[in-house]
Amino acid sequence: MADSSKPVLMEITKEQLETGLRGVPVGYCTTSAVDPQKGLFYVAQPVEMLADKDPEDVIHLLIEKRWPTSAEAKAFRAELKQHAQVDARVFASLKALPREGHPMKWLIHAINALGMLVGKPDYRRDCIALIGQIPTVTAAIFRIRAGWGEPIAPRADLGYMENFVHMLGVPGLDAARTARLTRLMRVFDVLHFDHGGGNLSTFVGKAVASGDADMYESMAAAMAGLAGPKHGKANQECLEFVQECVQRVGGKLDAASVKAMIEQKLANKELVYGFGHAVLRVEDPRARALRKVGEELCPDDTNFRMVKLLSEVGPAVLQQKTKMSDPYPNVDSASGSLLMACGLTDPDYYTVLFGLSRVVGIAAQIVYERCEARQGKGTPIIRPKYIYSPTGTAKGEAEATSSG
Repeated sequence: MADSSKPVLMEITKEQLETGLRGVPVGYCTTSAVDPQKGLFYVAQPVEMLADKDPEDVIHLLIEKRWPTSAEAKAFRAELKQHAQVDARVFASLKALPREGHPMKWLIHAINALGMLVGKPDYRRDCIALIGQIPTVTAAIFRIRAGWGEPIAPRADLGYMENFVHMLGVPGLDAARTARLTRLMRVFDVLHFDHGGGNLSTFVGKAVASGDADMYESMAAAMAGLAGPKHGKANQECLEFVQECVQRVGGKLDAASVKAMIEQKLANKELVYGFGHAVLRVEDPRARALRKVGEELCPDDTNFRMVKLLSEVGPAVLQQKTKMSDPYPNVDSASGSLLMACGLTDPDYYTVLFGLSRVVGIAAQIVYERCEARQGKGTPIIRPKYIYSPTGTAKGEAEATSSG
């Protein structure tokens, strides 16, 4: 008879091996949750309702699990700005990197360099430090790798994302277009802060930290996870898909043309990007929030108009023609097109922008697992069990068990 004091969360069957741990509970997440029917929540707050909040306040919410008082908000902003000043040796090391390297490799390098210079064996301190530093180094990666010029220093009078756009100094953007990019980045940043505890980059960061690697080492590993195209490249792929769709309809931006185009792609067994989600069975609320800001910033942009048509027509076609359990738009369906419309025209950097934002949630979750879990003892080192088999599932089922 089962011990009622030790409830069974799930039973693992052989069929669940080599399936990416999907659905296997391994711990607690105190920052966010993804409800299949309701969407993404930050500390029980619907993410769609947070899109217009100041990023600094949402960061505080994720770290402290509550909104800051006015005094706390002021002090927290000052602390982030204090850390925004980055050692010039980090920039010097970036200048030595080959420009052929993907921007995510540059970001991983920059985080490692920061850790060498300012990292301390203090997860709480380094959580805030890294969150304060990441906009500065991300902007420097753009400027140095793209040849835009020297890094631009942060300003004490600007907010978190306002400073990031200032430090980017995108060539050719006038004041009005800079304001538009700033508005988008405030929303983009908040919507990508966190996404539960089991996505690849977050899990990797926590797994590495479980061996007592410091915050910077753990975050560099997390960003390596994000760099993989199956995890962090979706916004770029969706932009390319939207651009292809625009070309296919030949300027006929209407529901009938888009519907016929999707049906033809499915008939040809081509991929349709921007729909579906690993957990959600409803439309991703972040997609709605991005389309809302798109209506405000670039309603007449051709790619954005296609994004809207795809969101209106796509679900019904996919529901009818495929077996998708979630035929609804996800956050990546609109983000790349909006970044392009607002002045960031090189899609190779879009995963870096994803990383800039996701650092917040990963750092907050690492703090919980190292400093708060199990009454402050922290979680033990990650050590899953593997079943020994000479051929794995390549030729048959497991033949023996190893417990080394």
